[in-house]
Amino acid sequence: MELCRQIMQARKCGHGLFALLLDPDKKEALQPLQYLNDQVDYIFVGGSTGIISEDFIVSIRHQTALPIVLFPGSPKQFTPSADALLFLTPMNARDAKWLIDQQVAVAPLVAQCEIDSVPTAYILIDGGRVSTTQRLMQAEPLPRTDLSRIKAYAQAAEQMGKRLIYLEAGSGAAIPVPEEVIRAVREVTDLPLIVGGGIRTPEAMQHALDAGADLVVIGNHFEQNPQDLLRFSHK
Repeated sequence: MELCRQIMQARKCGHGLFALLLDPDKKEALQPLQYLNDQVDYIFVGGSTGIISEDFIVSIRHQTALPIVLFPGSPKQFTPSADALLFLTPMNARDAKWLIDQQVAVAPLVAQCEIDSVPTAYILIDGGRVSTTQRLMQAEPLPRTDLSRIKAYAQAAEQMGKRLIYLEAGSGAAIPVPEEVIRAVREVTDLPLIVGGGIRTPEAMQHALDAGADLVVIGNHFEQNPQDLLRFSHK
């Protein structure tokens, strides 16, 4: 699997992508899978804490053939049985543990398998409330209105050799990443762009795609409203 190539091919075809995020720490994590139809392109798996077990991946495989992409919160959430891995650099983190130590811990495991590992710049945008990610990483979310700084982060990510940018408002964010932020990032980089956090309606998802996101990730909303997945279609 070559995640970036697939995203870029979808962009050329004018096709926005949608990923369902499953958090293995949540008892209701697998419930949305029963409502899957052809509007979902990827299953993302990850969370801020806990582990991702082989059994959890197997449970997903039993219900769908969609590609599984790891969106890990720590080295404990790596498993070679997934199809791709977002090898994250949290650009806002202020603790070296998150900037390099976690990556060093998992690097030997990644090197031993054939998983599609994608160097990813993870940029946290203020979502209107303090997220678990913000607390764990001692991160400083970028203000939604500071477009020049947000663009500089995106440019730095590209110049550092990242292959993908993930704009995140935080799990359960009160406010999703604004359209003007997405447009600002798209102005300064052609890298594949993922947007997540705080998206609760098909309209909000479509707004993000129209603003320049290549792939939208939604998870928290479907944990409590799994049947809502049937309402989401961008094709």
